[in-house]
Amino acid sequence: MPSELSAEQAAARLQTADTLGMALGPGQPPAFMRALGERDDWTDLRVYGALIAVLTELFTRKGVYYLSGFFGPLDRALRDGGADIGFTPADFRRFGPLLERQRPRVMTTVATPPDGDGWCSLSLHAGGTIGELHRAGADPDRLLIVEVSDAYPRTYGLGDEHRHALHIDEIDIMVRSDDAPLALPGGDVPPTEADKAIARHAVEFVSSGATLQTGIGSIPNQIATLLAEGDGGDYGLHSEMFTDGCMRLHQAGKISNARKGLYDGVSVTTFAFGSAELYKWLDGNSDVAFLPVEIVNSPEVISANNNMISVNGALAVDIQGQVVADTINGDQFSGIGGAEDFVAGAGLELSDRSLICLPSTYEKDGKLQSRIVPWFGPGAVITTPRHQVDVIVTEHGAAELEGRTVAERGEALAAIAHPQFRDELLAAAKRASNGRSPVT
Repeated sequence: MPSELSAEQAAARLQTADTLGMALGPGQPPAFMRALGERDDWTDLRVYGALIAVLTELFTRKGVYYLSGFFGPLDRALRDGGADIGFTPADFRRFGPLLERQRPRVMTTVATPPDGDGWCSLSLHAGGTIGELHRAGADPDRLLIVEVSDAYPRTYGLGDEHRHALHIDEIDIMVRSDDAPLALPGGDVPPTEADKAIARHAVEFVSSGATLQTGIGSIPNQIATLLAEGDGGDYGLHSEMFTDGCMRLHQAGKISNARKGLYDGVSVTTFAFGSAELYKWLDGNSDVAFLPVEIVNSPEVISANNNMISVNGALAVDIQGQVVADTINGDQFSGIGGAEDFVAGAGLELSDRSLICLPSTYEKDGKLQSRIVPWFGPGAVITTPRHQVDVIVTEHGAAELEGRTVAERGEALAAIAHPQFRDELLAAAKRASNGRSPVT
């Protein structure tokens, strides 16, 4: 049986020089992380995690180094404020092997209180930490600290092999709290006209019975809204992240999970992040199965779904079809996540499609800039290589790139760029004919 300690008592169990591994985003234990932030005696605390979702002073303390696999707003704020933070370029599937190699002495997560059989549901996060949580719990030289709260939804995995839970006997220290998970705004943010247009073009690729993957943000939410309101249905869900949009598709009766061909009968995900309404809907809901990321994001598993349609975002694309999705002018903005896996997985079957959606322009210093460019300049960091890209969607239409030459790609992308920038894209496409460089 675990020791039941307060958050402050649990935080005191870490050494001044120590290593700590934590789950991504909604799997992070709020009270425990805040208690760690109250300590100011750190000499060399190394924290491994991603997408901070807890307000804590920990990462601003001297002697604390944070290695992130995915930047969110709080990670960026820490970076910009001078915190000792680094970024590991890794897709989500590699988080597990990386954490196993790092082998933190202390592992931590949030969970629900134990049920009658002693199982604590891992709630909103399966991800890449499950293996290391179990290993830490089984190792007498390591600590497994679990914060449990009734405010977190009890969710499920799939069968005994993927239970999506820790047993109370594995836990070294249990912290009880009444903290709730960080809630993101629901559907309150109105979509832009560009978002609506992009969504209209995107749903043209989605037929009834398709298996869907969508990310977070205004465009995926608008796509989900159109599908929920449309005539189609009988969809399946196999998505790294479960969002409010996924919930709305379920509520509209559009999800049957009957024709996926793999994990039929349940929507598959590896973590959920969204509104308080979403968390309430997930509580006790066995229609959604939380599985480890190495399964959910496996390109082979993704491609085994029937009629897989993946929808992801980007920041910029060049006429080669290269995609920048996680950096801005070389500065880390987000992370690789699982987008690469779903782009690659959907490309392994002819019936599958991978959509990368973005507005055609943005403003900088009051001047209109194109997100579709002839080529990327020095310092650009490519997220998705050109050979894996299928369809690019903007408010002006969809460009199908797979199987096309660089010149043909340039022409297709020029057609969906803002009219102000089409001539320079067409000129670059012409230079790229016969396998030549588009660069002047």
